[in-house]
Amino acid sequence: MPWHKLARLERRILLLAPTLKDATLTCEILQQEDIDCEICDDMPTLCHHLDVGAGALLVPEEAIGPLRPLALLAFLARQPPWSDLPILVLARPGADSAAVAQAMDLLGNVIVVERPTRISALISAVRTALRARQRQYQIREHLAERIRSEEALREGDRRKDEFLAILAHELRNPLAPIRNSVHILRATSGTNPTVRNIAEMMERQVNQMIRLVDDLLEISRITRGKIDLKLEGVELSDVVESAVETCRPAIEARGHRFSVKLPPGSTLIEGDPVRLAQVFTNLLNNAAKYTDPGGRIELVGRRDNGFAVVEVTDTGRGIPEEMLHRIFDLFTQIDVSQGRYPGGLGIGLTLAKTLVESHGGSIEAKSEGAGRGSRFIVRLPVTQTARPAVPSTRPLVAAGALAARRILVVDDNRDAADSLAIVLGLLGAEVRTAYDGRSGIEIVQSWLPAIVFLDIGMAGTDGYEVARRIRARPELEDVRLIALTGWGQEKDRQNSKAAGFDYHLTKPVDLAALQLLLDSMESPPQSARP
Repeated sequence: MPWHKLARLERRILLLAPTLKDATLTCEILQQEDIDCEICDDMPTLCHHLDVGAGALLVPEEAIGPLRPLALLAFLARQPPWSDLPILVLARPGADSAAVAQAMDLLGNVIVVERPTRISALISAVRTALRARQRQYQIREHLAERIRSEEALREGDRRKDEFLAILAHELRNPLAPIRNSVHILRATSGTNPTVRNIAEMMERQVNQMIRLVDDLLEISRITRGKIDLKLEGVELSDVVESAVETCRPAIEARGHRFSVKLPPGSTLIEGDPVRLAQVFTNLLNNAAKYTDPGGRIELVGRRDNGFAVVEVTDTGRGIPEEMLHRIFDLFTQIDVSQGRYPGGLGIGLTLAKTLVESHGGSIEAKSEGAGRGSRFIVRLPVTQTARPAVPSTRPLVAAGALAARRILVVDDNRDAADSLAIVLGLLGAEVRTAYDGRSGIEIVQSWLPAIVFLDIGMAGTDGYEVARRIRARPELEDVRLIALTGWGQEKDRQNSKAAGFDYHLTKPVDLAALQLLLDSMESPPQSARP
C-alpha cells in the first residue's frame, strides 16, 4: 500500500455508533472538521479495520459491555510497545456505569465522552486523541530510525571486518616471499657483514609491516570485544623479558639508553603471557618511536597492595594536557605533521588499555606537557597460585629431523612458493612446488610427500578443495596438511580444520615457529583431524 494512503488510514477515526443514524451524523460532523472517519457496523468489522490502521476509536458503552469485545482486547494486547490506541467511549450521563468501569480497566487509554454530546466537546476530544496518537507515531518513527541505524552500524562493522580481512590477506601475500628471502639471505650470507646488515634491516622492516597488519585486524576485535585470553600463571619478569626482546632492535636503532628494573623474587600474574607481552611491547615501541635519538627509556616494576605496577617512562615528545584524557581512544594520534616522529595507526594504546582491563587491571598516562616525556603506569593484579601448564600432546624431536623429509609447497603465488621451497631446502628437506591446486593433487598422489604446505585462496581449485580430495583417499591419511595463507581470522581456522588441515599458519610465517612446528611432527596428529 502506498505510504500516503497508509498514513491517511492511520489518522482516521473508526466509528461504532448506537444507530446508523447516529453514526452517519457523527461522521458528517467530523468530516466538516477535516477528520477522516470510517463507520463500522459491528465489533468484528471494527477490529478488521484496526488491522489496517486507525488514529482512534469512537465506540458506545453498549458495544463494550454485554458484547464483551474479546477481539478488541486481543488487538490491544498485541500492540507494539510504542502503541497505546486512544479509545473514546460514548457514555450516558455520569460516566459511572459498569460498562465504562470495565472499559477503564480493560481497554487502557480511554477518554470518556458523555451523551448527549456537545459538538465542540466531541471535536475537542477527538483532536486530543489524534494528537496523542500522532506522538505515538513519532515514537514509532524514532524507534524505526534507531533500528535502521543499528542495522547500518552492524552492516558497516561487517563490511569493515571483511575489508580488513581482505586487506590483511592482500598485504600478507607479498610479505611472505619477502620474509622468506630475508631468511635465505641470513642463512647464506656467511661472514659478509654487508649482506648480514641488509638482511637484518629488511627483517626489522618486514616485522614492522607484520605488526601493522596484525594491528589492523585487532581493530575489529577491540570494537566487538572479541579478544580471547588464554590465562595461566605467568611471571612478570617473563612477560617483560619477552616484550624487551621484541623491542630492543627498535630501541637500539635510535640509540636510546634503556634500563629495566623489576622487583626481586616472584611476581606472579594470572594472565595471557602473549597478550601481556603485547601490552608492554606497544608501550616500549611508542617510547622508542616518539623519543629523539639518544633519549632515555626506563621500565620499572614494583609490587603494591596486591598489584604488580609497571611504569614505562621516556624523555620523548610528551603528551599535551588536552590529549591526556583521550590518548587511549581508537585512532587517536598526537599531531605528527612536523615529521620529526614516525606515524602509526593509533591502535596500539587502545589495544593496550583493552588488554590490561580485560586482565582486571588499569593503565594511565601521565606527562608534564609537550617535550617533557611520558609515563605510562600499568597495574595488574597478582596471584598466589600458578595454573598448571598444559602438557604438550606431541613430543618434540631433534631439529635435524627435517632432513630427507619430502615436502610439497602448493601456492599460486610463485614467489611465495619458490622462496618457501628454498627455505625448506636449506633446512634439509626434499622439496617440490606446485602453482595450482590440480597440480598439487597430482604431485601428492604420485610423489607421496610427508608434508604439504597449501595456500587456501588459490584460483580454480582452492586449498579447501585440495585438502578434501587428499583426505578422501585412505592411502594419503598420513600426509600432514598445513594451511599457509593470508587468511588468519578464527573462522578461517575453523574452515581449514573442517576441510582436513592439521595446522593453520598465517603468512608470512616466522622461521622459528616454522621449525618448531616441523620438529614436532614425529607422528600423525590425532586431535587435529576432523
